[in-house]
Amino acid sequence: MSVLTVETPLGPSRLTVHPAAEPRAVLVLGHGAGGGIGAFDLVALAVELPRRGIAVVLHEQPWRVAGKRIAVRPPMLDEGWRPALDVVLALFPGLSLWVGGRSAGARVACRCFDERQAGVVCLAFPLHPPGKPEASRIAELAGVAGPVLVVQGERDPFGSPDDVRTAAEQAGGAQPQIVAVPGVHSFNRGAVPRVVAAVAGFLT
Repeated sequence: MSVLTVETPLGPSRLTVHPAAEPRAVLVLGHGAGGGIGAFDLVALAVELPRRGIAVVLHEQPWRVAGKRIAVRPPMLDEGWRPALDVVLALFPGLSLWVGGRSAGARVACRCFDERQAGVVCLAFPLHPPGKPEASRIAELAGVAGPVLVVQGERDPFGSPDDVRTAAEQAGGAQPQIVAVPGVHSFNRGAVPRVVAAVAGFLT
């Protein structure tokens, strides 16, 4: 494991690289607005995927590196994310680059998706604020011009798996692969094997 600092317009962000012995792909994951890269599902993926030939890079936003407790606005999150992708592409030339994250990190990956990336892994995509289904963010998910995996808690107040599926169908276009796991927005710890299996299967 190695830790790299990446300069961004908002100050330094940080990459924690979990290499694979013979990598065939790399997955960059961002954290949510209320936590960091210590979220247990992110940690589990960083441990398990390299054993399956997928290097994992965990990205910490500049606001988090600076020790702040409240996330910045979405456009600023995007500014903190894009330079990190350039660094990862340079670190792993020739490998398929997959991106994603937990909650707000998933939204960032969707908004910033471009032709250099193979697809997006969304862990607990926050379809809407709790209790406000009219404030849908499905356009971010539907705007990805590539394959998308959504791993969603069965009782997620930000949108259940069925909510995400219905919204995606109504939005039209390519449909995401949706995997339901036990829990709410943070998942249950017992769901970790299903999360790892879903992501590993999606990337192969």
